[in-house]
Amino acid sequence: MKNRIKAGILLTVLVAPALVYLALRFGTENHFKLPRYLPKIDSTTGGPLMQKTLLPNGREGMDTVYNRIPAWSLIDQNGQNATSDLVRGKIYVADFFFTRCGTICPRLSSQLSRVQRIFKDNDNVRFLSFSVDPEHDKPAKLAEYARKYEAIPGKWYFMTGPKADIYKLAMKGFYLPAVDAGIMNNRTLDETFVHSEKLVLVDKDGIVRGFYDGTDKDAVERMILEMRVLLTIE
Repeated sequence: MKNRIKAGILLTVLVAPALVYLALRFGTENHFKLPRYLPKIDSTTGGPLMQKTLLPNGREGMDTVYNRIPAWSLIDQNGQNATSDLVRGKIYVADFFFTRCGTICPRLSSQLSRVQRIFKDNDNVRFLSFSVDPEHDKPAKLAEYARKYEAIPGKWYFMTGPKADIYKLAMKGFYLPAVDAGIMNNRTLDETFVHSEKLVLVDKDGIVRGFYDGTDKDAVERMILEMRVLLTIE
């Protein structure tokens, strides 16, 4: 009898962790979902654009069509041509900044540096920082900035190029504000360029899955969690 009890206890100890894992992995699978942002608008109805799709149950249904980050071609901190192919099939975090910024940009970059360290060994994660001051932020300046924040080569890219292309990408691609207000009397340098403090999480299909205040540690912690979720469900 004692041997049977011992065997039962041993079996429970061995099997319980596996059952807990299966419960968490499959029993809670419905919770591992992130919203998609920026739906296309149907010009005839003013609502989200819908298209026919095959539902999980095998039936045909309707699903929302979402905007995807458009293709782009710029120059990275190494002076090399860089395109959106860098993040093809990857999830990535993007932001807009400029190296002469002394207010929110250092905080954004410090947070990104921290997030980069967490995902440094995951090849499915990239980081993109686009300068809103490309006339000043040439590759050498971006390379210096990248070293300051310990950017990992091939992991975190800093972009420059034609200002019109970068601003269009910000406003029409990521739907973030980007304005060159021009230097005016009694204005600091930081105030001449208007850009967002948001970090943008984008999935492997180029669809935005989250906007986060990059100056708020709690918001960045939430982004880290949702990046892990996205890596699990993608």
